[in-house]
Amino acid sequence: MGSSSSSYAPKTIYLDVDGKVQKVSLILNICIINITDPFFIGLTQTLTPFQLHRQLMLACFLYFFVQLHHLKFSIKFSYCHLPFPHRAFRINELKTEVTNRIAMLEKRVELEGLKVVEIEKCKNELKKLRDEMTSRGGGRVNCPCKYNFSDDGKKVTPRRDVPSYPKYTLSQETIEALKKPTFDVWHWEHNEMLSCLEYMYHDLGLVKEFNMNPITLKRWLLAVQENYRNNPFHNFRHCFCVSQMMYGMIHLCNLQEKLTLTDMGILMTAAVCHDLDHPGYNNTYQINARTELAVRYNDISPLENHHCAVAFQILSLPECNIFANVDPEAFKQIRKAIIALILATDMARHGEILEAFKQKVDNFDFTNEEHVTCLKMLLIKCCDISNEVRPTEVAEPWVDCLLEEYFMQSDREKSEGLPVAPFMDRDKVTKPTAQIGFIKFVLIPMFETVMKLFPQIEELMVQPLRDSRDHYEELKQIDDAMTEKKKTENMSLGGKKK
Repeated sequence: MGSSSSSYAPKTIYLDVDGKVQKVSLILNICIINITDPFFIGLTQTLTPFQLHRQLMLACFLYFFVQLHHLKFSIKFSYCHLPFPHRAFRINELKTEVTNRIAMLEKRVELEGLKVVEIEKCKNELKKLRDEMTSRGGGRVNCPCKYNFSDDGKKVTPRRDVPSYPKYTLSQETIEALKKPTFDVWHWEHNEMLSCLEYMYHDLGLVKEFNMNPITLKRWLLAVQENYRNNPFHNFRHCFCVSQMMYGMIHLCNLQEKLTLTDMGILMTAAVCHDLDHPGYNNTYQINARTELAVRYNDISPLENHHCAVAFQILSLPECNIFANVDPEAFKQIRKAIIALILATDMARHGEILEAFKQKVDNFDFTNEEHVTCLKMLLIKCCDISNEVRPTEVAEPWVDCLLEEYFMQSDREKSEGLPVAPFMDRDKVTKPTAQIGFIKFVLIPMFETVMKLFPQIEELMVQPLRDSRDHYEELKQIDDAMTEKKKTENMSLGGKKK
């Protein structure tokens, strides 16, 4: 800061305050704004004409500020020369302008504050409405069903009329391939998959056993296909995939000689219907989001209960009832068994079902109804999550589909403030990390347990799982190496920048 004295002769400007002109002394090369109470500001510089004008305007503003606060006031400026004639700067005009601007800002703040109040009011009203809907049993209808439910819980009508599909003649090569776990499910259109399913029912003798009308079988399959949604993973192709694996296991394990035709029909029908009208968001989401399904089924396997309900709503239509010619008492048992199998696909029950089978497998009795029921529950579980049994080129696209569906759910959970499972979070999971643990700790132990009863599945089902585990572990090692390499490169770049 400069001193208040200078070798240059002082010059003067004037400030007009309420008609009273106040004198401000100017000293060359030294600029000091001296406000004795409560603060002191010093500026030292050589000013251009433009800078001088700005400093003078600042001085006027400071003067106005000081006057408002009843402070003692004195100003000293330095300058090279005055580029304009001496004149008095009108403080009142500046004061009026500043006051007007402050008033405008205060008005804007007031209006914005009112908007915030209105937004909060709307939020509170929405919360009250949501709570009221929940208390009435409505919940959040985030996953609407394709079927409308009346008060008594019965389906009113199908979603839309069922079209017809052309008859395909399957080649002998396709017929043989259908019986194997290596079957490539990606090469088939929906109509072709329907024809394959129709063939399976005929080939297993189910049409004859249940005295099905072949046209009714077609209509039923079409209605089923119509009621699978176009999800990335839980769609009609997944239904076909699970059903084909069930058909393959029936042949591979020679179940036709060990189980009844009624059991075959229960296994196949449960496989076909096991994910009907799946909304693409799992049970955890349904329960956390308090959806209509979670409220309806009291948080107990809401999706699986819904799949069962839709399955029997379709079967309740005379034109789609493949069990129409079955004795009512027999149908009651078939219905009970199909429901038990579909409910068994809830992964929350995985440990319970596997442990129950382990206790029976060493002394398994095919004439014991409890043993057979336990086996059927484990078989549908195996088929439901059997993608990694298939060749890599068939299995790997399913992983992409599943992750896409997981990411859709986790994104939605984040947006709704719900808990997110790490294995579904796009920021935390990779394809190898998603599969390794699942194959090692879920698939292999389960299929090896089934292998104790059916050793013939080792080559075609268990060994491919081991190979798949090794494949993803290799991919993980590559990913880890790439990640480590990037870290090293980033550290090197960081060191160079320093």
